[in-house]
Amino acid sequence: MTEPTHIPLTQLPSEAAVSCSNCAACCCQLEVMLITDTGVPPRFIATDDWGGEVMHRLDDGWCAALDRDSMRCTIYAVRPLICREFETASAECLDERRGMTSIYR
Repeated sequence: MTEPTHIPLTQLPSEAAVSCSNCAACCCQLEVMLITDTGVPPRFIATDDWGGEVMHRLDDGWCAALDRDSMRCTIYAVRPLICREFETASAECLDERRGMTSIYR
């Protein structure tokens, strides 16, 4: 009789890895100042109370450039510098995700 084959136990991660594909676009609710010219279309630019240019946000609080169906940026190739520097899984990213715990189940 042959010995039974043992399948090694694999420990699955307790939480999913942080990525934009499993995020509710937390960073897209932050105020984004336009400090460099990246080619953001004028329809997505607003002026803040101090006269600075910022990304326009809609009544729901999210950036106007965010596609609400896919939760992806519609101007990714020309997104502002601040958006380019906001790194996935950085301390700032994780803080924003923690602030929206009601979205994650």
